[in-house]
Amino acid sequence: MNDNYLPLYRKYRPQCLEEIVGQEHIKKTLKSAIELNKISHAYLFTGPRGTGKTSTARILAKSLNCVNGPTITPCNECPSCKDVTNTVPIDVIEIDAASNRKVEDTQNILEKIQYTPVHGRYKIYIIDEVHMLTNHAFNALLKTLEEPPENVIFILATTEVHKVLDTIKSRCQRFDFRRITTEDIVKHLRYISDKEGIKINDDALFAIAKNSAGGMRDSIALLDQLSLLGVQTEVTLDDVNNMLGRLSFDLLKQISDCIVKSDTQGALELLEKVYNSGNEPTLILSNLCEYFKNMLVIKNSRKELQEELTGYNGAQVEDVANQVGALDTHQIVFLLERTAHYIRELKQTVNQYLWLEVAIIDLANLAENTDLITLQNRVKALEGGEVVRSSQPVRATAPVRPVSEAAKTVPVQTETPLPKPESPVPSKPHSAPPEPEQEKAAVEHTESAAPAPSDTSDMAGLWAGLIKNINSPSTQALLRLANPVKVAPDEVVITFKQEIFVKQANEDAKKQILKEAADKLFGQTNSKITIRLPQSGDTPLPKSEAASAPRAPQKTFKPQSAGVIQPPRTKADDVYEAKQADKAMAEEASDIQADMAEESSAEVFSSDQTRMIVNLFDGKYI
Repeated sequence: MNDNYLPLYRKYRPQCLEEIVGQEHIKKTLKSAIELNKISHAYLFTGPRGTGKTSTARILAKSLNCVNGPTITPCNECPSCKDVTNTVPIDVIEIDAASNRKVEDTQNILEKIQYTPVHGRYKIYIIDEVHMLTNHAFNALLKTLEEPPENVIFILATTEVHKVLDTIKSRCQRFDFRRITTEDIVKHLRYISDKEGIKINDDALFAIAKNSAGGMRDSIALLDQLSLLGVQTEVTLDDVNNMLGRLSFDLLKQISDCIVKSDTQGALELLEKVYNSGNEPTLILSNLCEYFKNMLVIKNSRKELQEELTGYNGAQVEDVANQVGALDTHQIVFLLERTAHYIRELKQTVNQYLWLEVAIIDLANLAENTDLITLQNRVKALEGGEVVRSSQPVRATAPVRPVSEAAKTVPVQTETPLPKPESPVPSKPHSAPPEPEQEKAAVEHTESAAPAPSDTSDMAGLWAGLIKNINSPSTQALLRLANPVKVAPDEVVITFKQEIFVKQANEDAKKQILKEAADKLFGQTNSKITIRLPQSGDTPLPKSEAASAPRAPQKTFKPQSAGVIQPPRTKADDVYEAKQADKAMAEEASDIQADMAEESSAEVFSSDQTRMIVNLFDGKYI
């Protein structure tokens, strides 16, 4: 081992505040504190690794104990400065809390703080990774941290400040270190490369900076490793990718091209080539996920920002821009989500290559399946193919029919209540209850053969009259599921929400029944009946009025014996018979649905809709 060799991250560690890269807000505050001699007894430095927390703590200690200090430019020549530079624990003691986390270790520190400093003005304790201390150790430190001796300063550093007790944080001045920008890291790496004579291009430096995630120490350590290659030849981006085990841009573009074009075979061939080159499955998908992220950024950002946000050069940005031109944003997001899903799967499985192949096959089909037009068509097909769709919320109360706000504003004719007889009057045998006003209006309208009404209340009366003229219970029950759009002498237009009911109503027998009912209603022959699905221009009868349209009266006759006087009919009798009619109609509708579903079961199970649903939701037929 060469005793003179010093790693670059130690060789180029900053020795004064001006040499710290980034963290301008912290440098400005500490400079002011030193110049004004307003030094706190405890500091808390927090932030990601490699952003300068420990280096700043050492510089602060050196600035306070320098023979010329307190100063923002320590001399680095006096005994105090040299002790800090060489990590000699005399007046500045560095402690790793990860290995000294017990309460006994904290008590040993507290026993020694009473000693006066040897060379400098202060005895400074730098406790790194302070969040690793136990609660007992924190509590032992608490009182001393609040009121330490006059010449003692604590500097606590941590990457996980949320694990530090609030009572500790409240006794310190807190400084939050931010991630160093990629531009600042590249500038510093270029400075080190020039001083060390390392031949490396800007693309390679940018890749190093991006890989470090804002940490200067990691960047310098990787540059130190690559410096062995930059003695005779220039270090390139490919060298950085090979060192990091990353896929090149061209290879990632080829794989993504196969995925976008749904070329499963080509994607699998490229995958085998990449895997046989020694790349780990998790790393392959991670690189692919990052590439999809850059595709998303280029798709949704201004052109002048794309190179900075992605780290690609101009030619690479143009290649990706051409690639994403045929994709929608939601498709790229789907690719990102599925790739992230398979990365999690790879971390939990033993056979990673198997799941890597599954991931590539899935991704290669996903781009085609998530085409916007295809999705819209599928949604329309699914909505139109639903056999049962609830338009009203299910209520756990008495069966009261809800009335929409639109229906409340429509004037609906109501029945005139019958006067209650004062004394029992014998009723005539086979007498029927008086017709409601709506039915009377429908009869009058039939006799006069007036033109089609424009008011929805009139159409409700005509619709009720049409249903009344139908003697077939099954046809009546089927029409309860319909919604009339037009009821007029020139044409009757009826719509159903489901195709299967349209087909059922258009059968010759049922359509003939509807024609005869319309002929009887309007006093004409050969009425035109149109039965179809709803269209955008339809103005159907409000559901509240359709629901309230009177059903065909269910008359019950009881045999009477001679000389027996029947009691008069009451309102309770009418309510009872109405409920029985509702029940009969509901049962009839249920039977119709069951029959139609049974008749078309073979067709449904072989339809494109069901196959599409099974493929979309990975389901099966039951």
